[in-house]
Amino acid sequence: MSVSFEVAAAEVRDALTDASRGLVEREAMVELVALSAVAGEHLLVVGPPGTAKSEAVRRTARGLGGAYFEYLLGRFTEPSEIFGPVDLRKLREGLVETETAGMLPEAEVAFLDEVFLGSTAILNTLLGLLNERTFRRGHTRMQCPLRVCVGASNALPEDDALAAFADRFLARIFVEPVPDPRLEELLEGGASLWADAAPRVASLASLDVVAQAARRADLGPVRPHLAQALRTLRAAGIALSDRRAVKVQRLVAAAAALAGRTTPGVADLWPLVYAVPTKEAQALARDVLRDVLSASENLALPAAALEASAGPLARAQRIAQAGHVLLESRPVDLDAVAAWRLKLEGVAREMDAGFAPEALPETLRALRGAVAAVLAEEASTRAA
Repeated sequence: MSVSFEVAAAEVRDALTDASRGLVEREAMVELVALSAVAGEHLLVVGPPGTAKSEAVRRTARGLGGAYFEYLLGRFTEPSEIFGPVDLRKLREGLVETETAGMLPEAEVAFLDEVFLGSTAILNTLLGLLNERTFRRGHTRMQCPLRVCVGASNALPEDDALAAFADRFLARIFVEPVPDPRLEELLEGGASLWADAAPRVASLASLDVVAQAARRADLGPVRPHLAQALRTLRAAGIALSDRRAVKVQRLVAAAAALAGRTTPGVADLWPLVYAVPTKEAQALARDVLRDVLSASENLALPAAALEASAGPLARAQRIAQAGHVLLESRPVDLDAVAAWRLKLEGVAREMDAGFAPEALPETLRALRGAVAAVLAEEASTRAA
């Protein structure tokens, strides 16, 4: 029995809530995997090793259901490791066909780590699979059920040929290691991932219902606002290719559908930021689109919407909250004071690393002075 749009959207939202649990500062990434799956587009995650990229994708794939394929590519990875080996029985008959069972061509959600290390043969085959959901190799021709492929890399490629391949990943998110003030949350969340608690799983049928609603969405009312936002980006020197500009409409429609809306509005324009190719350009896009993004709202994808619309301001609000909580919880016990001081120093380092002194948001100016005063007082106390 088919489920209604409202029920399907709720199932996907519940699955994302469970998938995000225990993943500190990776909630936006989890939500973008689902957004891309509903839009029928692909996601590129850029960040240093050991930042839970694979864990976040794995948990999201588990929550969305369906066949999952994951592989770490290297310089010497063979196409057969990704797409499947040649069928030897058919080869004896003069046919070069591929056994795809359990491999990427039969996956519904895929994760390719170090995606840009793939050989030319792998990347060329991937282009057709990502663009057209079609696998072609030798005599093998097949339609693929792939909803979303997530590629991961430590950095964006500089080679022009690889950059053209990277452009097939419409959405991009840049991740960093968890900052000092949230290390306790990281440790607690990481330990919780070892538990065997069964997460809620949304059926692929529910995902497809939401995706169908996104495809039917009436983009007419929001299209003039999107066009104006693109003009604003161009005026700021941020150029999106025509292809990316057209395809970002899918992300906007998917954001609205996941929030339970059948008609996208200005509140759903925030995915445009993730379609901007580089980390620096995304930061500039948040700044020049500040007025448009101020209307962003999405209860289904709150972390992704906040990160897109606020960026540094959202980070400033979180730092301010953590800093004020620490200042108000100054311990008396000498052993506890040392740990408390280290946390406070972490807050100060995060402020200094994230914001130039002249660009420090108002929410952090007073906090920075208060933290500096307390640390100076602690230092003089220890010296005495």
